[in-house]
Amino acid sequence: MGLHQSHALGRIHEANVPQARYLLYVPCVGVFTRLGETELTELAGAFELGAVLRYEPIAAGTINSNYSVETERGRWFVRVNEGKAEADVAWEARLVEALAAGGVVTPPPVPARDGRPYAPLTNMHGKWVSVFPWRSGAHLGPTEVTPELAGELGSALAELHVVGLELPTSWWRGSIYDQDHLVARYARFAMNCDPALARAIEVLGDELVVSAAEARKRARATTGIIHGDLFRDNVLWKGGRLVAILDFEQASGGSLVYDLAVCINDWCWTGEPRIDLAAALIAGYRRRRQLTAADREALPIEVRAAAARFMITRITDVYLARVANPEKDFRAFLARVEAWRGPALGQLSSVL
Repeated sequence: MGLHQSHALGRIHEANVPQARYLLYVPCVGVFTRLGETELTELAGAFELGAVLRYEPIAAGTINSNYSVETERGRWFVRVNEGKAEADVAWEARLVEALAAGGVVTPPPVPARDGRPYAPLTNMHGKWVSVFPWRSGAHLGPTEVTPELAGELGSALAELHVVGLELPTSWWRGSIYDQDHLVARYARFAMNCDPALARAIEVLGDELVVSAAEARKRARATTGIIHGDLFRDNVLWKGGRLVAILDFEQASGGSLVYDLAVCINDWCWTGEPRIDLAAALIAGYRRRRQLTAADREALPIEVRAAAARFMITRITDVYLARVANPEKDFRAFLARVEAWRGPALGQLSSVL
């Protein structure tokens, strides 16, 4: 670690389907628990889905094991919650159920026969399965996002926040990605001599200091239930309309404009910041929920903080873990952080 990084770290510490009845299981990236005919028949019984007709694994998951399952009653998204305690699965299920009931465009969990919105895998101790109605749709690529679609996303996010604000504050569990957690992760690689990490280490040292110094401004922004991970791959579109918001695993209590900042970093970027898309996203948000003065003051800070957060987690969970996932290259977020350290942040602030 150079002097600059060491000093920064010190300051941070301070402050279509075949006709066969069943498809063969094919091992693939993103499926960690194998479910076959026996397990799926058991689960179909637990959730009263009827006889299983066909199924296939979905290789898109990076944390859980996901399956598309077709039964006599329809098609379902089946998720094996990997490494989660029952309390965590129950919390997420209760939240998603309440949000869906309040009008958020998200499929609610299917209740099991015993009344719980999840069920155990009996032959795999400690693993819990959630089932959701299947939603047909597609994810947008970065260049497919238009101002109109960005505005629709913004309105949907604001709806999520408004409904969430009506829920009991006791539901606001803390995010694991708070400042202390991110500083601790950074400390794990801050002294790494890998040349590929040198610039990232330097930049992150600065950014963590800034986010800590701006803690009071960040704390004054409106807090409530946030999604925490509303990237393009967690939203489905069909016929030009948003049809589903997915994956509330990282939902928590937190700053509402932090959620907005996460979206700006993913939805409003095509190799450089797209301020026109960010403006449309924010305008769409405001159609459902107005930003307070404190929200507007905090948003540019959260845009930088969110970009730094995802750079840190991609370094620790992908790059250093030697996970072959080019779509989660930390350098994509290093580019975002660098951009926000320039004039782009002022341009964003001008549309607030």
